Amino acid sequence: MEDVQKHSVHTLIFRSLKRTHDLFVSNQGNLPEIDDHLEKLRRSIKAKDSYGLVLDKAVKIAEARKASGAQMPGDKPLAITDGSAADLASGAGSLVKYSAGGRTADKTAPLVTGTHTSLVRASMANSNGDKGANGNGASNLQLIPKKAPSIPKPKWHAPWKLSRVISGHLGWVRCITVEPGNEWFATGAGDRVIKIWDLASGKLKLSLTGHVSTVRGVAVSSKHPYLFSCGEDRQVKCWDLEYNKVIRHYHGHLSAVYSLALHPTIDVLATSGRDSTARIWDMRTKANVHTLTGHTNTVASVVAQATNPQIITGSHDSTVRLWDLAAGKSVCTLTNHKKSVRSIVLHPSLYMFASASPDNIKQWRCPEGNFVQNISGHTAIVNCMAANNDGVLVSGGDNGTMFFWDWRTGYNFQRFQAPVQPGSMDSEAGVFAMCFDQSGTRLITAEADKTIKVYKEDDEASEESHPVNWRPELLKRRKF
Repeated sequence: MEDVQKHSVHTLIFRSLKRTHDLFVSNQGNLPEIDDHLEKLRRSIKAKDSYGLVLDKAVKIAEARKASGAQMPGDKPLAITDGSAADLASGAGSLVKYSAGGRTADKTAPLVTGTHTSLVRASMANSNGDKGANGNGASNLQLIPKKAPSIPKPKWHAPWKLSRVISGHLGWVRCITVEPGNEWFATGAGDRVIKIWDLASGKLKLSLTGHVSTVRGVAVSSKHPYLFSCGEDRQVKCWDLEYNKVIRHYHGHLSAVYSLALHPTIDVLATSGRDSTARIWDMRTKANVHTLTGHTNTVASVVAQATNPQIITGSHDSTVRLWDLAAGKSVCTLTNHKKSVRSIVLHPSLYMFASASPDNIKQWRCPEGNFVQNISGHTAIVNCMAANNDGVLVSGGDNGTMFFWDWRTGYNFQRFQAPVQPGSMDSEAGVFAMCFDQSGTRLITAEADKTIKVYKEDDEASEESHPVNWRPELLKRRKF
């Protein structure tokens, strides 16, 4: 009896894995071989099903042509000729050149036939009702070059660089807003505190306490001395900045409130949250004017604008909804995204908006929500976006990556990993919120390393030092 050779457990496991791998994975991705007989059968069945009523007619016409000895389609190269016998005999395929009088036709060079041509037919009526060159009264044919789809060249933007890091919060910084006067900005964080900072110096001006859980949204009114905040404690608060106290509470959300937006022209407030709804509040009376229902998961982002659609929401159910503010109903649901939509940003001057999801960023045109283009490349979970009047779109990822795009063309002119605060782990790199100041020259980000970072354009950069590395595809695919 032979001794069984002893192997280590590691070797035995490896062998077992290899056998399993060889058994199942060797041809896992291969398609089955194409059987010609089955393929012919499939085609004949499909032809009978689709064209059964006229299939016999095609066969009869082909037999009649053979019997009469007429030219079969496909025997000679297709061309537009003047119909003369010489041309039919030669089959050279000379093109008939259109002349203004419609009476003469001189031949041009033969058209090179291939898989793709950029020439299109354009029929033109004869001027005097005369017969054309081929003598049968048909309209003359003119070849017009087809205009190639133009891809606009992206505008040059200066690269952005870190100019200041502000620390002071004791938790993740979750939201940020700049006041309309551009003198200070407010942030809310996981430490339940709202802090107000001087924009020029970066110094802390004020801390507002009152929330009992993470502050997820802040906004400053342009018409009143009010600051609005919302948080994971289901509370929506209105702070009077003259007294630095809460003067109103808006009760109604059933779970954490993740986002809020102020309407630019009327005194209403829009909030959205984990209860799958967005709510419209009357700023003064605290009344819940509308509850916008329809989303089936957390509504992560809400924005408001003066023109229709006045409210736009993005949700973890991977849809974007456009709402009629007066009726409180959804007028359009955009289902193009495949993953959760965490951020929506309005362009400050164009009548457009963008929505961000881990699959890609999509641009839309108001008011119907027509799809414009995909901006692909930022493969992380995109938490936030910001856009300025210069056409710079910035997206911030959950892994701390920041991508800078040209709004019009979707060209990515800069990308980098936001540096974490010294002493933080790399896993604490994450951009939760961002916004431009009112001038659009400074970008402020709220991050997972408990800091606020201020970026500005590099003044020393030029088109020579940072050229546009623009290589357009032959035709940008309009993917939905």
